[in-house]
Amino acid sequence: MFAVIRVRGQADVNVDVRRTMELMNLTRVNHCVLIPDNDVTKGMLQKAKDYITWGEVNAETLTQMITVRGRLSGDAAITDEYLKANTEFATVAEMAAAVIGSGYRMKDAEGAKAVFRLHPPAKGYKGIKRSFRNGGALGYRGDAINELIARML
Repeated sequence: MFAVIRVRGQADVNVDVRRTMELMNLTRVNHCVLIPDNDVTKGMLQKAKDYITWGEVNAETLTQMITVRGRLSGDAAITDEYLKANTEFATVAEMAAAVIGSGYRMKDAEGAKAVFRLHPPAKGYKGIKRSFRNGGALGYRGDAINELIARML
C-alpha cells in the first residue's frame, strides 16, 4: 500500500498530469491518499512524479494518521467508538492493518473520507523541484514516507 502526498500546486500543470492527480483524489497540496501497489497505479504515479511523493506506509504510521487526520462526512473524527458501531473493526489499529494487508479501502468504511488533509511538514520540504534521490521532495521515497507523514501530523 502506497501513501501518496501532493507536494506541488496547480500552476502550469499538464492536462494529462492534472487528470491523473484528480483520479487519485489529489486536488490540493499536502493532501494524502492511500493507493494499492499494482501496475495501473504505478503508471499513474510515474505520470505525476514531478508533483507528488510516495512510499510504502507502515501500520503504525497509518494508525496515527487515521486517528489524527482521518475524517468522516461532516468533518467528524474517526474514533474507535464509530468503528465499533459502523464497521467490523473494533479499533483504528485493526482498520489500519486491514487497509495495509487485505486490500480494505478507507472509502469502504461508511462515511469515511479517502483523503487525509495534512499540515505542511515541520521544517519544510527539502526542495519541491528535485527528486528525493537528488535531495528534493518529489518521487518515490520508500519507507522514508513514514518520517514525512510524522512531520505532517
